[in-house]
Amino acid sequence: MRKFFALKLVIVFALVLSIFVVLNLTGFSQKIKNTFYSSTSSLQATAWEAGSGVSNFFAGLFNSGSLKREMDTLMAENQELLSRLSEEESLRKENVNLRKALGLKESEDFELMSARVIGKDISSDSILINKGIKDGISKDMPVITVEKVLVGKVGMAYDDFSEIILLSHGDFSFDVQILGKETYGVSKGKGSLECQVDLIPKDKEISTGDVVLTSVFGGIFPEGLLVGQVREVENSDVESFQKANLDVYLSLESLDDLLVIKEF
Repeated sequence: MRKFFALKLVIVFALVLSIFVVLNLTGFSQKIKNTFYSSTSSLQATAWEAGSGVSNFFAGLFNSGSLKREMDTLMAENQELLSRLSEEESLRKENVNLRKALGLKESEDFELMSARVIGKDISSDSILINKGIKDGISKDMPVITVEKVLVGKVGMAYDDFSEIILLSHGDFSFDVQILGKETYGVSKGKGSLECQVDLIPKDKEISTGDVVLTSVFGGIFPEGLLVGQVREVENSDVESFQKANLDVYLSLESLDDLLVIKEF
């Protein structure tokens, strides 16, 4: 029914349009033209509305294609913008981390590289980072957090990633000192994020809660990196030195972004 009505409307519209053309192209008097226009005004309005609707319909179809192209363009531009923002945020975060770590020791010149943890193996006290030989990473480079907590050192460097041996690894040892005291020792890894400081002279007083830092001796790490806190002191009459079990500051749960010290 609607299709039949629409067809009739189109026919009438075409007829009226033809008459308009004839009237405008011929010499009919103004009076005749005026009479015709007045008597067909309602029909003109209906035809205009119908024509406008048809026009809007096709315009909508045309514009929908154009709109789709515009939307696709905008989406592509938006994705590119988001990508740039992501890169800028990553660089900003790296710069913030580097600025924090530059307070490591102001009198020294450190070359630092930001890296991200991509794998953890607690059973072997090691992790993987996303920087490797292509980035200038090499074996034995120190690795820290932005808070200057010692993580460990590069155990093996590959082209695009590196294995980091944690300070608690069973084969890992390095020189340490007690904060605020002329007391030195050697931290030895016990596995499972456990460390013990050995070779502490008997005549040196150490207590629970003492803060342990890396020492200048040994040359493996820069001086003053945070290692841990004394949890328990072992002092035996049959031993030549004291020992101290540590609660290391390193926390794998919150370990995401790191810094590799390339030179110090």
